[in-house]
Amino acid sequence: MYLAHFGLTEYPFSLTPDTGYFFPGAGAQGALNTLLVALESGEGLIKIVGEVGSGKTLLCRHLLNALEAQDWATAFIPNPNLTPAALNQALLAELGGDMKRGLSYGLNKALESRLLELAQQNRRAVALIDEAQAIPLESLEALRLVTNLETEKRKLLQIVLFGQPELDQHLADPSVRQIRSRIVFHDTLIPLGALETPAYLTHRSQQAGAPDSLFTPASASALHRRSGGLPRLLHILAHKSLLLAYGEGAHAVLPRHVRLAALDTPGAHLPWYARWRLTR
Repeated sequence: MYLAHFGLTEYPFSLTPDTGYFFPGAGAQGALNTLLVALESGEGLIKIVGEVGSGKTLLCRHLLNALEAQDWATAFIPNPNLTPAALNQALLAELGGDMKRGLSYGLNKALESRLLELAQQNRRAVALIDEAQAIPLESLEALRLVTNLETEKRKLLQIVLFGQPELDQHLADPSVRQIRSRIVFHDTLIPLGALETPAYLTHRSQQAGAPDSLFTPASASALHRRSGGLPRLLHILAHKSLLLAYGEGAHAVLPRHVRLAALDTPGAHLPWYARWRLTR
């Protein structure tokens, strides 16, 4: 649609978590620093919480790439709504374990054996679990049992939970108080700040090939107000605003384009007069 018009090679505000677009803002970089410190210190359980659309999956994949580059053994579980057995099977498969051994001798034994093999190879193992608020309580208990596995010096498997705020409610259940007590490091992924949003928009536009800024300062400010700094909503509004600007033949997004995009976007933070108009 508007790629050639704006000099872009790809759409800069796709909703897919492309790690090439990772932006080291205060929220994402702060959470990443927490993760790196916690993993380096050998903590068994780490938790990152963020609102829907705050960039948890992108952060998770960015961390995954960084750890794999350092030769960590990694397991990525994007959908953890699994039984304890299925979760252990997924961990075993992701860590390169022998699935036949798991079927013959039991998943728990096979997983422990694989983790010991990795430790003997001096490779550290980590499981990154996205959408962790969906983990059944009995599977959380299974994770706790996995974190019991350790050598004299460190845990055999470190686990990072990425979840929506409902994860904290989930962990408040008395039946999983033991796993809750083991979370030493945790952080909250905060939205982009008002001063960060223009830089974020420019960063993504330039990564997609834009030779010039696609957003005026006023339109970037409007996008921040309407999105509340949440990347997913910001992406939706920015994409629609670019479509509107393209439709007019404009080469930069103006505040009026943002206003029109917000009127067409559920969840956008609208001023009182716009909400009034929508109810008429």
